[in-house]
Amino acid sequence: MSPRAKSPIRPAVANIKMNGIGAVSMTALGDSGIIPLWFGESDLVTPPFIREAAKKALDDGRTFYAAPWGIHSLRKALAEFHERMVGVKIGIERITSPGSAMLGVNVALQCFIETGDELIVIAPVWPNIFQAADIVGAVCKFVRMDEDWLAAKPRWHLDLGKVEAAIGPKTKAVFVCSPGNPTGWVMTKDEQRALLDIARRHGIAIISDEVYGTLIYDGGKHAPSFLEIAEPDDNVFVINSFSKPWAMTGWRIGWLIHPKSLAGPMQVLAAASNTGPTVFAQYGALAALSPEGDAFRQTMLERCRKGRDIVARFVAGNNRLRWMVPDGAFYGFIVVDGLKDSLNFAHNLIKHGRVGVAPGSAFGPDGDAANESYVRICFAQDSALLTEGLDRLGRAIASL
Repeated sequence: MSPRAKSPIRPAVANIKMNGIGAVSMTALGDSGIIPLWFGESDLVTPPFIREAAKKALDDGRTFYAAPWGIHSLRKALAEFHERMVGVKIGIERITSPGSAMLGVNVALQCFIETGDELIVIAPVWPNIFQAADIVGAVCKFVRMDEDWLAAKPRWHLDLGKVEAAIGPKTKAVFVCSPGNPTGWVMTKDEQRALLDIARRHGIAIISDEVYGTLIYDGGKHAPSFLEIAEPDDNVFVINSFSKPWAMTGWRIGWLIHPKSLAGPMQVLAAASNTGPTVFAQYGALAALSPEGDAFRQTMLERCRKGRDIVARFVAGNNRLRWMVPDGAFYGFIVVDGLKDSLNFAHNLIKHGRVGVAPGSAFGPDGDAANESYVRICFAQDSALLTEGLDRLGRAIASL
């Protein structure tokens, strides 16, 4: 027998593991007895006016190839959306919808990452980003935010000095998510200006995940956005999605705002990556950007605000728990006193508590103990369901 040839499969792919959220959820996905608080989605179904628009597009025969960077009417409506929300006019040539927001992240990474290049990742952060970076050959350097528990209002704090100190000759970009997943941290305008100045001085890019931009609790229309301060040809990529504010997680429609100079290359990247987003789904997305969609976003925000209040009462009533009250997004990232192995706890919670949470260990690099005392729950849920889920979680914590 001849010796087996060396495998052509890249180690980054051959050795990849499912992240902690998937490792927990896949053990009980679809089990009606589980209260699922693990994923970043509401239990609300996409509203009828959005679903009807997609169905009408199907009935009208919108089943052929279209522009791979998104139909013109959708991109025009997205430009108008950003003008309403953040007061900035974005040229339509800077807007690309290759498919999902996650695909937008991958397309952005392809613009500057070559094997061995470094990506600075502001953590805690959702795991898909650093897994995507690993797959394209990047080396992730994590800069963990500080926990300021002694502040009048405890909050996560980003030390920009640590970010700049992490930049080396192979650094190509920094990834930041605000409002944050899992923390609910919201980056201030001053912090964004400072980070943009760092990026300009060092010649690196910024990938800004602003998917939760309209889910904020200070009464504003939108969280601070890099779109407000970046020039059209700054190396800034802003990721956004229909998934969260419009309850469209299963639609896989997002968009990317990129430097003006990449308008041409983005057309090719979108075509090569996905041949564009599903055509009839884009008409549903277009409906989401209507005044009716604006009203639904407010409904979602109020649902999240109510859920946040429920979690706040739950945390306040249990002396083993604490959290930084989130200023945005729809997550509770909760410290459990005495918890040392968040993944094992989450697995046991499925079996014995019948509620699903995301383990804190998922939101940083393997082997980093900093998040092991945390669990993440999504509070964009029906109040009764959320309350029952938290009751089950509380009973499990009591038995630790």
